[in-house]
Amino acid sequence: MSAAPAPTSTTTPAPAAENPRSRVVIASLVGTSIEFYDFYVYATAAVLVFPTLFFPNEDPTASQLSSFVTFALAFFARPVGSILFGHFGDRIGRKATLVASLLVMGTATFLIGCLPTFASVGIWAPVLLAVLRFAQGVGLGGEWSGAALLATENAPKGKRGVFGSMPQLGAPIGFLLANGLFIAINAAMPAAADGTPNADFQAWGWRIPFLLSAVLVMVGLYVRFKLVESTVFRGVQESGSVAKLPLGRVFRTSWKAVVVGTFGMVATYVLFYFMTTFTLNYGTNPSEPAPLQKLGLGYSRGEFLTLLMIGVVFFGIFTPIAGWLADKYGRRRTLIPTTVGIALFGLTFQLWFAAATGPITVVTFLIVGLSLMGLTFGPMGALLPELFPTNVRYTGSALAYNIASIIGASLAPTIALKLWQPDGNIFFVGLYLTGAAVVTLVALLLVRETKQAGLADGDATTTRR
Repeated sequence: MSAAPAPTSTTTPAPAAENPRSRVVIASLVGTSIEFYDFYVYATAAVLVFPTLFFPNEDPTASQLSSFVTFALAFFARPVGSILFGHFGDRIGRKATLVASLLVMGTATFLIGCLPTFASVGIWAPVLLAVLRFAQGVGLGGEWSGAALLATENAPKGKRGVFGSMPQLGAPIGFLLANGLFIAINAAMPAAADGTPNADFQAWGWRIPFLLSAVLVMVGLYVRFKLVESTVFRGVQESGSVAKLPLGRVFRTSWKAVVVGTFGMVATYVLFYFMTTFTLNYGTNPSEPAPLQKLGLGYSRGEFLTLLMIGVVFFGIFTPIAGWLADKYGRRRTLIPTTVGIALFGLTFQLWFAAATGPITVVTFLIVGLSLMGLTFGPMGALLPELFPTNVRYTGSALAYNIASIIGASLAPTIALKLWQPDGNIFFVGLYLTGAAVVTLVALLLVRETKQAGLADGDATTTRR
């Protein structure tokens, strides 16, 4: 009697693991919140303490300018981070690269909190500060793009705009964390009645936000280690279409997307750094300035940071709203009217902000400007990744985002300081923003709607036909 044939196996391969939507949202949001927290801590310190501690000079404007030079340095480092982390993000995957970028940024921030000042080591103090600031920029240069890809490549159908706005939401959250901490420290170590900084704050209080970044980084690493690679990128690996040299391929096949994406972000960057760094500087400068000082609004740093944080809440509110609008009406139909609004807003700086008669006027100016910031920043988390095919998406979107930071943000506080007249006139500061908005408007008119673009096959088309 012959043996019965062995039964045919009907077992199917287990489906590839996917990231739960809640984990995607948290991982993209937590990471960028930490990264922006680190960045804002530096931006605030660059206004409040670095000019005197690291760049002592008899001319306060010269000290402030020197401090802003190191602030700008990180923006020139960001494209380096784009190339470095973009290469590995497109070659080996999004997850490992996101972990590495967070470690670079967090380590640099923590070490800034440990630096000796000019009084202790002389010229080495600003040199070391510049080196660590450059490292911050390298880390942030790789962070944003990876977080945006994590969100959009794992987004449900028709919701890439909303999911892409989640890493964008890290900007207002990081700002609130950083500056909320500065407000608390300022309350515990208040300046003297004549404006003289608190001795404890100058000696060690300013270091606290930098050192606490280590705790936040540990939280971010924990969340990101639990991720799995996106199915979109796994598809590229399985098909053997991983780019050997992503940077070269981007410039061969997607250079138009880099150009249009870069200029499409310029107004966003100028607006953001005017509304945070410049307004803080202008708002806290004395209303009766000493020689060599420029006229400002005369608020204490604690008072103005509180007003600024109210405005940033609206930044946070309008960021996901903009993502929803971008899903419902399209990226261009959301961004073009917003950019027109930014151009008009720039024309109001002198009549509105410089002529402010009280905190209500100041806070309404900040609310409007930062609401526009949310509306322009929110859709970018989806738009920039949609301009590039999967095998170069990390590198391409990171380059566009971070080259825009050089053009739009690196020199914006310094240019604003130059355009700000000694008598307090800031008309030309606002006009600079209007000019940036016109540049961005032209770029957006050249971008074809990417709402229906498929991320898996990279069918996005960059320019309108």
